[in-house]
Amino acid sequence: MIAELRGKVTKRCANSILVEISGFSYEVFIPTAIMSRIEDGMTPEGMIRLVTYHYYNVEPSKSVPILIGFLNEVERDFFQQFITVSGIGPKAALKALAQPLSIIARAIDNGDTDFLKSLPGIGQQRAREIIAKLQGKVGKFALIQDSKTNALSCESDIESEAVEILAQLQYKRQEAKDMVSKARERAPQICTTEELLNEVYRQKVKR
Repeated sequence: MIAELRGKVTKRCANSILVEISGFSYEVFIPTAIMSRIEDGMTPEGMIRLVTYHYYNVEPSKSVPILIGFLNEVERDFFQQFITVSGIGPKAALKALAQPLSIIARAIDNGDTDFLKSLPGIGQQRAREIIAKLQGKVGKFALIQDSKTNALSCESDIESEAVEILAQLQYKRQEAKDMVSKARERAPQICTTEELLNEVYRQKVKR
């Protein structure tokens, strides 16, 4: 079981990074809430220490090892609590944790189903199940100092990435910025690049 990695970040993707250790490169998936702060854990030389959750994604014909990374043990503890909810496995939790963990923890403790169901992949019933399972158990995670600053950083990262993708699709950069800005105004609850681009697409179809 791989519990921790220390190495150099050689590539950063939308939801994962490559960490090189002694000539080997490990792909580590990172929840959006953590990815928005990943540079906080890196040295100027690109070195990083990640605590990891290691599991096997089992399919009919293969079993693939998966690493999910966090900047500290407290973040991993929250993830492990989150996946104790029935129907939420590591893959679903990786996608759902798209807002600062402290805000998610407060929403759970306050029984805020509206906020929880706005998380990617979490509907009304699942939000209720999260509250039923975890309410009163996640108070320490609400103390994580990641809310205001990191939420803004997350939004900025998502918008910048969406603009870059549109530019690669041959849209002029200013046009791409305008499209992304309008999409964000129409749907401020969006918390992933994929959802933001889907909103851009929906608006173009309506024209």
